[in-house]
Amino acid sequence: MIKKLTTILADDEPLALRFLQSTLDDFDSIEIVASCKSGREALTAINNLAPDLLFLDIQMPGMNGFELVKNIQADIMPMIIFVTAYDQFALAAFDLHAVDYLLKPLDSERVGIAIDRALERANNPSRRSMTEESKGGLISAIASMSDKVEALSQGDKSYSSSSGNPENTTRKLSIKDGDTITVIDETSIDWIDAAGDYMCIHVDGETHIMRSTLNDLLSRLDQQIFKRIHRSTVVNVNRIRQVQRHTKGEFFLHLDCDHSLKASRHYKEVIKNLLLDTQ
Repeated sequence: MIKKLTTILADDEPLALRFLQSTLDDFDSIEIVASCKSGREALTAINNLAPDLLFLDIQMPGMNGFELVKNIQADIMPMIIFVTAYDQFALAAFDLHAVDYLLKPLDSERVGIAIDRALERANNPSRRSMTEESKGGLISAIASMSDKVEALSQGDKSYSSSSGNPENTTRKLSIKDGDTITVIDETSIDWIDAAGDYMCIHVDGETHIMRSTLNDLLSRLDQQIFKRIHRSTVVNVNRIRQVQRHTKGEFFLHLDCDHSLKASRHYKEVIKNLLLDTQ
């Protein structure tokens, strides 16, 4: 029996979205669980539904496809088929080690080939995890292409060395972006997720990329503020404004930056202790 891939569509062009919906309805292996018209709408749907597969338009206003990748929690990273009207972006997407890419105008036969590739990857027991390692490959490629793809120039940053007060009173991180170094207070960090050898550090709506292990980064941060809530996800507890119970002992953490994170049941004691501390 063929596994059905739960699938989210993200495209700001109504005609392309309708074509994808109509075409995918003919595939028994695909179950569309959400159709989204923006990157932010897609991010919310991914957080809530944790799909197997994402058809992702690269060129979207507000949050483009590459920015969406950076903001997806690594622990629930789906397989991605990029969609684009521009050859240069299609080639870039292909280099991102995505499942596949589709050029607009879309063709139903070509969509079918992409689905076959997704099914082959999903049913291959030896393939690497679609979570932390998958996002790591995407982030690595995004970083290497930052000087070639204009969309990546908005918010793609690398980190220089970290510095902090040894007395833990004012911890700082130095962020290098070209010839500019920005120093931020670690308390301004909303959340962090690991993507292979890269850390995605989310601050005030921007995602900064740092080459490090999660354990190394955690050792530099205030352990009273930053708590691991998933294998690859860390949250600043001061950013949590609401905790919502989910199925199977999991929780959703709603942050004051209008972002939601899923907390694994394996870290439920962290959440319970957090709730007790706030009572």
